Amino acid sequence: MTDRDHSLDTLLELDGVMYTVDDTGCCWVKFEVARIDATPERPHGLKYSLTLHDEKGTRLLGFDNAHAIREGSGPGARTRIEYDHKHAGERVRFYDYMDAATLLADFWTEVETVMKERSESDD
Repeated sequence: MTDRDHSLDTLLELDGVMYTVDDTGCCWVKFEVARIDATPERPHGLKYSLTLHDEKGTRLLGFDNAHAIREGSGPGARTRIEYDHKHAGERVRFYDYMDAATLLADFWTEVETVMKERSESDD
C-alpha cells in the first residue's frame, strides 16, 4: 500500500483554471499547479500558486511556493526559510503544506473570508 495523495489529481486538474467567485464577476481565482522533482525546498514534488484577485487584477490572497520567505528580519531574526507560504494583502506567512486536499480546503476557506469581508465593507 502506498501513501499516494489522491487529492493531488484534483489539484493538478485545476492547473490553468480561472473563474469568477462572486455574483458581480469582479473577483476571480487562478490556479497554477505542476508536478516537479522533489527538492528540499519543495519536498512534496509540487509547484503551486492559488490566487484570488480583485476586479483590477490585484492579488488579494495567494497560497504558493514560488519563492522562499524568511522568518523575521534584522540581526536577531530566526533563520527559518520556507517555500510554502500564503499572501494575505501585504502580509506573508508560512503555510504548512500537508496534502493537496488540505491546501484546497485552506485556500477556499480564506477565499470565503476575504469575500465576506469585502461584501461587508461594501454595505
